[in-house]
Amino acid sequence: MDIYRRKTLWKWGLFVLGALIVAASLWFSNILVRKIADEERKKVSIWANAIEQKAKLVNYTQEFFKRIEAEERKRVELWAEATKRLINAGIHEDLSFYTQIISENTTIPVVLTDEERNIIAVKNVEFSRDTVSQLSGNLYTEFSQNSPILVNYGSIVNYLYYKESLLFSELRNVLNDLTESFFSEVVVNSASVPVIVVDSTKNSVFSFGNIDSSIVKDPVKLEEMLSEMESQNTPIPIDFEGEGRKLIYYKDSYLLTQLRYYPYVQFAVIGAFLLLAYVLFSITRRAEQNKVWVGMAKETAHQLGTPISSMLAWIDFIPEDDNNKMYLEELRKDIGRLNNVSERFSKIGSIPELKDCDITVMIRDSVDYIRVRSSQKIKFSVEVPAKANTRVKMNENLLAWVLENLLSNAVDAMEGVGELNVVLLEDDKNVIIDVSDTGKGMTKSQYKAVFNPGYTTKSRGWGLGLALSKRIIEEYHNGRIYVKSSAPGKGTTFRIILSKTQSA
Repeated sequence: MDIYRRKTLWKWGLFVLGALIVAASLWFSNILVRKIADEERKKVSIWANAIEQKAKLVNYTQEFFKRIEAEERKRVELWAEATKRLINAGIHEDLSFYTQIISENTTIPVVLTDEERNIIAVKNVEFSRDTVSQLSGNLYTEFSQNSPILVNYGSIVNYLYYKESLLFSELRNVLNDLTESFFSEVVVNSASVPVIVVDSTKNSVFSFGNIDSSIVKDPVKLEEMLSEMESQNTPIPIDFEGEGRKLIYYKDSYLLTQLRYYPYVQFAVIGAFLLLAYVLFSITRRAEQNKVWVGMAKETAHQLGTPISSMLAWIDFIPEDDNNKMYLEELRKDIGRLNNVSERFSKIGSIPELKDCDITVMIRDSVDYIRVRSSQKIKFSVEVPAKANTRVKMNENLLAWVLENLLSNAVDAMEGVGELNVVLLEDDKNVIIDVSDTGKGMTKSQYKAVFNPGYTTKSRGWGLGLALSKRIIEEYHNGRIYVKSSAPGKGTTFRIILSKTQSA
């Protein structure tokens, strides 16, 4: 019993130690996750602030370009007015101011045409007036992006066409690249977090990154994702000139999420591995125990053979008179019982032969055998239902061993005084045997332990009786044996369940 008590204590000790290790690991992992989460949120905040500042820069640049565009038109209008004044000027009028305005236009491409768009004069253009005489086709499209300026010379009507200066075009390209790269930086961000850019109504997705496209295409999933993101971080509003307000939603990165759940997955895998290792170890240990039991049983049967043969020989020298007749009869019964014991041990490890028998006869014989060898203060009783179907497939010798072992244990537990009852029950498929005593009983923690090899409450004994009984019932007869009920000081009831023989 000390072995199994220590084994139980070791199991609980290892369980508590394992639980402490798991708790410490989870605690440490959660600390790391929180630190990484804090660092990630700091990076996201820095990234969001940078995006917001860049959005402001883009908006400012757009406003700035609009002002440049307005200034260029004013310059063209001034250039047109100077040209008109120069043409209509009198002989004695000072023209230096007008000529200075016209000559200082070195960046804005202008084309002066008549009403038929025949070219009269050009400045800062990439084509030659000698080869191009009329403003038409692609050239007209290029110079008509801005409304032409009307130039009147009395009854003569001309038109001054112009386009953006080369410097302004380069600046506009820079602006377009800046605007396009803005959302690219939102999607492919340094924090690598899932991000969605939507309009103010949250119905139109402008851009997204690090998110499955199927989520974006499904309105229900998109709404759930936006709600989840909003619960983690406040959306960042961004205003674009001509684009309206956009909202940037983001949440914790997948890496952080994986780190948060990784310890649980890791311990689940480790737990499954340890469970598998424990099962394999238990199977191996049980197989080794079976080999030990089989070897020990066969060796016991072998050792019993010699004294039994000697006893049979010596009994023939005892005279069979009236004085010895009763003793010789009982002696022959005990020698026969020893032969049965030897046969039982010899069959351990081999598949026994099962025969269709009435179990009632075996029960009564076993009870009678134990009764005459027990204290007269123990009251035995056997209850068998009338006309019951109590036939089972069994090995009578082995099954009698099990029942005798239960009866002997009950007798020992009552210490010479009490009641021992054997009740035979049945249902549609099974025969049930209950063996009850009024002995010292046991606690619930001992219900399973009593079937462990080596477990015993006696000062003498190996603690193998119930272990072998369980093997005989469950492995050889496909039945069940267990402690039905017990309590300290109130006795114990063991139950055996065996399948009935199915009638043809």
